[in-house]
Amino acid sequence: MFGAIVAALAFVGLVWYAIIWSIGLLGCRIARARYRNRPRSPLTTSSDAPGVSILRPLKGLDTNLYENLESTFTQEYPNFEILLSVADEHDQALAIVRDLIAKYPQVNARIIIGEEVVGVNPKVNNLVQPYREAAHDILWVIDSNISVAPGTLARSVDLLIRDPSQNSSRKRIALVHHVPFAIVHENYLGAKIEEAFLNTNHAKMYLAINTVAIESCVVGKSNLYRRSDLERVDGSLRPKKMDGEPLSGKRGLAAFGSFLAEDNMIASALWHELDLRHDLSCDTADNAIGRMTLADYIWRRVRWIRVRKHMVLAATIAEPFTECFVVSSIAAASLRYLFGVSHWFFLPVNLLAWVWVDLDVYESLAGHPVPSEKLWPFLGAWFIRELLTLPIFLLAICGNEVVWRGQRYQVMQAGQIQTTPRGAFSPKQLVRVEQEG
Repeated sequence: MFGAIVAALAFVGLVWYAIIWSIGLLGCRIARARYRNRPRSPLTTSSDAPGVSILRPLKGLDTNLYENLESTFTQEYPNFEILLSVADEHDQALAIVRDLIAKYPQVNARIIIGEEVVGVNPKVNNLVQPYREAAHDILWVIDSNISVAPGTLARSVDLLIRDPSQNSSRKRIALVHHVPFAIVHENYLGAKIEEAFLNTNHAKMYLAINTVAIESCVVGKSNLYRRSDLERVDGSLRPKKMDGEPLSGKRGLAAFGSFLAEDNMIASALWHELDLRHDLSCDTADNAIGRMTLADYIWRRVRWIRVRKHMVLAATIAEPFTECFVVSSIAAASLRYLFGVSHWFFLPVNLLAWVWVDLDVYESLAGHPVPSEKLWPFLGAWFIRELLTLPIFLLAICGNEVVWRGQRYQVMQAGQIQTTPRGAFSPKQLVRVEQEG
């Protein structure tokens, strides 16, 4: 009886291993198909291109801020405005913004100072005023640590306005997002590990999950959507029975001020409340990584695991079993029990194959392989990242408090947050402040 149970568990382990490999290979294939050829959009020179309001919330001097902001001023698109918002009139980012506005007088760009407090999320509070003042219905909300290629806006609008009959779901696209791609600017271990994570495993799984598209899966960084759609949702995730159905309480952007991962909740609301869908363009959101230490990296991962466990508990619990070392160990034990395959044969072969796939994903997104002079440091960071996944998960799953942008929060049901008084909990449960949002 015991032997039969062990054999069944070994079989399940192999099936799980095959599923994870299938997802990884799907992500690799999508990266090759979508990101190795980025066509020029006809909207770049169209007189009928719909207007877009680009919203860039700012706070302080993020890494590479000048170049990040400049990338929106140089978009190859005929009809857009840029709204750059800060909460404080003395914010250091304002000097850079004014330099760029002077450098590009032909671009319709303006500064908005001040915030409207609609919740505890400072980014949402920063965005409320530009959200309301935007001249166009299509909004592109893009974080201050992100830069994009000149054709990104045009290709993204292509997807947003595409006829639903051309979409695999046959449903209208309500949100277009971009896979994050890390660009390291400082020689810090945490930054290199974050680069290895975002540019390989994260991208691979993100692309695969969004291709299968059985559920909303969107990170922030760079999202396009319509204000008219957002005004029809309230964050409840309950389907609306008809257009114009009255909403209780807040609606639109203000409804998401109580969530830390407001961008993910916006995407989920559009998906579940309006039964609309998302799409990824063939562009990346280039994420500038600055002075991120190893501790910064660890606490960043802890923070988002603590948020996700209150939003998608089952997926969060399953997450460590999708990582290379954990799932490979399960497969090795299963193969040894069922077929007598040696660990010493299987594990090195599996590791080489896994690394090859991850490096191929990097090449697809970057447009080139990992530079030869960076290859071994990159692989070292990749290896450290894999070793840290399970310890980080175990640390994160036991707590509910986080710190973001200098403020302590308690994460609650559905990823909502409330501020926590100083000294109200043990420092061991506290996620430290980090530079990268």
